Amino acid sequence: MVAPPTLIFLLVGGLGAAILAVALLGAGALRVVHVDLGGPASVESIAGFLGAFGFGGAIAAEVLGARTPGQLLAAAGIGVAAAVPTAYLAVRLSHWARNIPTDATPTRADLIGAMGVVVTAIPHHGYGEVRVRFGGLPVKLYARADRPIGLGAEIFVVEAPSDTSVIVERLS
Repeated sequence: MVAPPTLIFLLVGGLGAAILAVALLGAGALRVVHVDLGGPASVESIAGFLGAFGFGGAIAAEVLGARTPGQLLAAAGIGVAAAVPTAYLAVRLSHWARNIPTDATPTRADLIGAMGVVVTAIPHHGYGEVRVRFGGLPVKLYARADRPIGLGAEIFVVEAPSDTSVIVERLS
């Protein structure tokens, strides 16, 4: 049987874990105020603090056999000692994750100058298909050209009138 003080600590830890789970599932409504070292609490810091306080306090209460007010206070102190660095790390990690630098999203303007190969012949007044590398990945696009270009010919993109079509010229 779990002692009542331990059960209370476990419920507090479970509440912290539940808050974190809801926050991770995208419940932006839980955002209290954004923290950037020194501001009010964020959802991540509250969840980290409650989780570490509750579970740390539960472990300490069981180890100490907390039945007296002094032992309960010691268990709560151990819970706080676990909770403060956990909340700080939660704030720092969530700040880092929100502000991680990323590359710009490629646009169709980035297609201009790309080189590739014809995978479906391009007729005189129609569309064929080409494969180019775009954003590091092979991409197949519809292609037009001033002159017919045969299967397997190497091309470069001179214009991108839409996200799925390009105007190309044959490489000599």
